[in-house]
Amino acid sequence: MKLFQSIFGSETRRRYPESLIKLAIERAVDGTDSRLRLLPGYRKRLRAPVITAIDHVIALVDAIQAPLPARACRHGTEPRLSAVFSSASDMLQILARDPALSRFQASPEGLGVEQVSALLMTERVERNILGLDLVGDQVRRDVPQVTVNFTSHRLLDPMANESESRRLWKRRAFDHLLTLALNRIAETKAERADLTRQRDLLRRKLKTLERGGWSFEQAKDGDQDPARLTAELDAITAQLEALGADRDVLQTHLGIVAELLADAPSQLWSEPVVLVLDPMNIQRTLQDPSARRIEFQELRNVQGRRAVVLPLTIVPADLPEREDLVSAASRYLQ
Repeated sequence: MKLFQSIFGSETRRRYPESLIKLAIERAVDGTDSRLRLLPGYRKRLRAPVITAIDHVIALVDAIQAPLPARACRHGTEPRLSAVFSSASDMLQILARDPALSRFQASPEGLGVEQVSALLMTERVERNILGLDLVGDQVRRDVPQVTVNFTSHRLLDPMANESESRRLWKRRAFDHLLTLALNRIAETKAERADLTRQRDLLRRKLKTLERGGWSFEQAKDGDQDPARLTAELDAITAQLEALGADRDVLQTHLGIVAELLADAPSQLWSEPVVLVLDPMNIQRTLQDPSARRIEFQELRNVQGRRAVVLPLTIVPADLPEREDLVSAASRYLQ
C-alpha cells in the first residue's frame, strides 16, 4: 500500500497529466476501501469526482497567502505574528519545540538547511471576561470584554522550500477529503455481523490514517513512522479482504467516495476572519487608537472543525536549542 507516495506537483488547474489523475484515483481507493477495485468501472466512476477534488485542493492551497518570516525582529511589526504569539521569545520557543520541525531538521533533507517553509495551524479561542478598561479619563473595573487567544500551535509539512511544502499541503487537503469519506463509510449503518466487523476495521483504518498525517487534525507525537503505519494499514486491509464484501456494500462505498469528492468545496474550505485587536488581544472597534485590523485565513470542514492557517518561513539558526527533557528532569531531581 503506497499511501505515503508523492502526489501533486506544479500542476495548474484543469491541466493535469493523466499520471496524476490515475494516482489520485488509486489513492482515493487505498485511502477509503481498497476492495472498491473489485468493482468493474470504479476508475471511470471516480474520475470526474477526483478531478473536481484536485481542482478544489489546488485552488485552496494556492489561495493561502505568502509565508511570513517568523523572526524576532518581525514579531512587533507584523500584526498576525504578534496576535498569534504572545512575544518574540514565545514564538521562537514554540517553534523550537515543534515535533514536526524537529523531525525534519533531523532528516537527511533537513540537515543544515538555512530556511524552512511550513504551515502553522492554531486554534482561535474567544472568551468573554470582565476586565479593566479606560472609559474617558477613568479606569473602570469589571468591563465586559472579549479576548482572543491562539492555542495548540503546530507546524505541518516543513520543507526546505515553499513550493515543496505547498505540494504537501495539497496532498494533505486531498487526503483530508478521503478521511471525511472514510468516516462517512465507517458510520454507515451495519446490520449483519460481518458488516459490523467491516465497519470496525474501517474505523481503525481511519484512526491510523489520521495518525499518519492524513488530516489537518493534531496527530499524536511519535505516531508518524511511515513504515509502522503502512504495516498496520496493510494488516487492516488484509483483514477486510479476508472478510470480503457483497457487491451492494461496495457500490454503496463507491457512491459515498464519489459523492464526497464531487462535493469537495462543501467539505473543506477556507474563510477570511477579520479581527480588530489591541496589543493584549482584546477585541476593539476600529475607532480605538490601539486597535489593529488583522485578517487571517481559517480552514474549516463539514464536521465543524476549524483552525487558523498561517504559512511561515523559519530560520533554524534563530531558534533556541531544544532542551533535553531527560537532562532537565535529572537536574530537577538532584
